Amino acid sequence: MARRQEKRIRKLKKNHAWILFIIYTIMIFIASVIVTAFVGIFADYVIEGKLSAEYKSIEYMSKLYEKREKLGGAIDGYDEMLNDELDYVVRDKNGNDIFVNGNNTCSGYTGRFLFPSMGGMISVYRDSENGYVYVSEDGSLVIDKKALFAELRKINPNDVGLPEDGDADYDDAMTIISLGQNVLMRIPVWMAVDIKDGEEQFIGKVNLDISVYEVLIFIGMLFFLAVLAFVFFVIMLVGAINGILTQRRMFKVFFTDMVTNGHNWMWFLYRGEHLLRKWRNAKNTYAVVNLVFVKYRNYCVCHSISDGEKMLKRVYELISKRLDGKEMIAHVSNSNFAILLKYDDQDKLKMRLQSLILELEKIDSDHVFSFQAGVDTVGVWKNENGRIVRRKNIDLEFEYNNACTARATMAESDDSGVTFFDEKLVEDQKWIDKVTERQKFALEHEEFVVYYQPKYDPNTDKLRGAEALIRWQNDEMGFVPPGKFIPIFEKNGFITNIDHYMLEHVARDQKAWLDKGCKCVPISVNVSRAHFIESDLAEQIRDTVDAAGTPHELVEIELTESAFFDDKKALISIITRLKEYGFSVSMDDFGSGYSSLNSLKDMPLDVLKLDAEFFRGDTHGERGEIVVSEAIKLAKSLNMRTVAEGVEVKEQVDFLAEQGCDMIQGYYYAKPMPKDEFEQRM
Repeated sequence: MARRQEKRIRKLKKNHAWILFIIYTIMIFIASVIVTAFVGIFADYVIEGKLSAEYKSIEYMSKLYEKREKLGGAIDGYDEMLNDELDYVVRDKNGNDIFVNGNNTCSGYTGRFLFPSMGGMISVYRDSENGYVYVSEDGSLVIDKKALFAELRKINPNDVGLPEDGDADYDDAMTIISLGQNVLMRIPVWMAVDIKDGEEQFIGKVNLDISVYEVLIFIGMLFFLAVLAFVFFVIMLVGAINGILTQRRMFKVFFTDMVTNGHNWMWFLYRGEHLLRKWRNAKNTYAVVNLVFVKYRNYCVCHSISDGEKMLKRVYELISKRLDGKEMIAHVSNSNFAILLKYDDQDKLKMRLQSLILELEKIDSDHVFSFQAGVDTVGVWKNENGRIVRRKNIDLEFEYNNACTARATMAESDDSGVTFFDEKLVEDQKWIDKVTERQKFALEHEEFVVYYQPKYDPNTDKLRGAEALIRWQNDEMGFVPPGKFIPIFEKNGFITNIDHYMLEHVARDQKAWLDKGCKCVPISVNVSRAHFIESDLAEQIRDTVDAAGTPHELVEIELTESAFFDDKKALISIITRLKEYGFSVSMDDFGSGYSSLNSLKDMPLDVLKLDAEFFRGDTHGERGEIVVSEAIKLAKSLNMRTVAEGVEVKEQVDFLAEQGCDMIQGYYYAKPMPKDEFEQRM
């Protein structure tokens, strides 16, 4: 498949919905991280605010304690405050307890926690009974969830309903919420204040109270985040699904043929190459078929384009039913179908295609259609060791083109048929390409050589005229006969250049022979039917001959019988003007077509050339002799001279002389020859 087409399919196949899905997922993750961080910051802010307030009370009590110690005893009012419900302990810098008030559950030092609002680091100690709050190594406050859950279970093992797993999330602990209580949880934290110039520490116990209201706010934030994430995810999921469905619809449209509603050429290339490249199909042999509905356009003209498309759809559906799961069909264009068939034996493959064509011929009871199939086979690929390998570089478009080339060999016929591609067709196409590439260069460098074949009077054996014929002499290709390049020029339109070339060289040669004193005879030059679309053709011929200085009566313009099937009115006008300019006009190959007599009725011709087929085979056939004899009589009645071409034996010459034929051109008298040899004949 062509790289550009393959890139288009790959581009179409790219599932952008999944890209959006990935982008949305990343965005959700980033948003979750941001919101989680925000929630964490909010929680830290709440905890810091609570601890800051509690720390100030400890700071105040430490000052009272320090002041009492400086005064050396009890102070009215101070002792009551210091002996209130506050639990605290005073330790020296070696960690020894100096004074304890209340329940001393202060354990070892855990670290210093940064309070930004207080502008410094605060020492924190762990509670020995409920020690699930401490400072981590990185200086952050940590709540030991396992310890917290254990404590909660111990307090209310029947009603709390906590998870059995000790590793449950903190959110699970929220199930203990009792809306009838203001304080939901009370977490003990021991915080220290340096006193006496750092020689001692006043360590007080504060309770971090978490209220129901605060928990509800926190849960509300989490719920809002969850709802937001869910809505965003649903929107993203709907968008992704819609994108996938849209992409599949586009892919289907891209591979659908609008006429048959089946598969199109792009699908055939893409899926066909994919199938042929698979390893499991490497041992199978396949056939690529170009099937053509012959004269489909005629059917559309007689009915309508809409009816024609309906018929194409019926053809597509019939063929589809005859294929198995590993075979394919696609409507390529107009009347062309591409088919990929699996086969084991080529003879059976041909029989299968012929059977299919027989069905297609009778697809409509009111018509008998014709179908032609060109086939190129795809065999098993093997490496230099003879092992089967994958067809990973298969080019299905190339194989289909070969099938089309094979089908083109039947293009001149309207009959159904099956033909296979072979290397000879490749060589033929290479030759066409070579001729086409070199034609312009050959013309410019005069590689084309004019040969002359004499025409003789069968009664006197005297030279009466000649026909100019072309040959191609090329250094690389050697001597090329006209049958190998003239048909190519006729198809590609270069024949018009050859006609001008031949006319110019014949006129030049005639002038040169006149200057030498030769007794020149009229020489006929072929003019292709392709020229007759030019309304000034007669003037072009006149000007070319005049440029060489050659008398017009020495140049005869020869038209093939097929030219008379074109625009008759334009052709009569051109012939009439040529005769006015003094040129003779002849009809070549008379008898090879079906409208010769009708042409003779309308065309003011001077010479009639009997086709060489009249003189091949049995020369004494009574019916053939009658036809030739009557044709000569008809020409004489119309004041036309006759030339018999392709005459090779004396019996033919004697018969034609007896019938009054004016000239004979053929191997009996002479083969085509170079101009120097023809000059000697003159």
